[in-house]
Amino acid sequence: MVALAAVIATGTAHAAPTGNSASANGQAKAKIVAPITLTHVDGAVLDFGIFTTGGGGAVVVSAADGSGNDTGEVGFVTGSSTSADSFTVTGDPDRGFNIVTRNGSVTNLTDTMVVRPTPSAATGTLDGTGNATFTVGGRLIVAGTESEGDYEGTYVAEVAYN
Repeated sequence: MVALAAVIATGTAHAAPTGNSASANGQAKAKIVAPITLTHVDGAVLDFGIFTTGGGGAVVVSAADGSGNDTGEVGFVTGSSTSADSFTVTGDPDRGFNIVTRNGSVTNLTDTMVVRPTPSAATGTLDGTGNATFTVGGRLIVAGTESEGDYEGTYVAEVAYN
């Protein structure tokens, strides 16, 4: 009985008739590049300046040169200055990337104003050494009912390879 089971289990293998199958090796490859990193420049800040308000308006800071404009019932105090923020990007040389900024806010712990940041460009390209910079300006929305004081806060800047 054991001998019969061994014969049944081993059976006879049948090869496919010649020409009914074929095989070949495919090719695969991969490349790892340097990760993209974003660093805020020490000492840089999106500064909306010093102003008064009698009602609603906004302060707009240019991402290109940091110059500011007041709108509505917002008025800069004499001698006030504004500035754009600044970031550095590092990664794979000569590779393009997208820049996105997301709204933030500033507060004096009593009142809050919305910051709508705007990057100097929507895209960039890392140079031959894997470096690039960009600046961020934006719009500060002023309701006109905020209390006086120093306001500070944050917004988000993001970069991704494209």
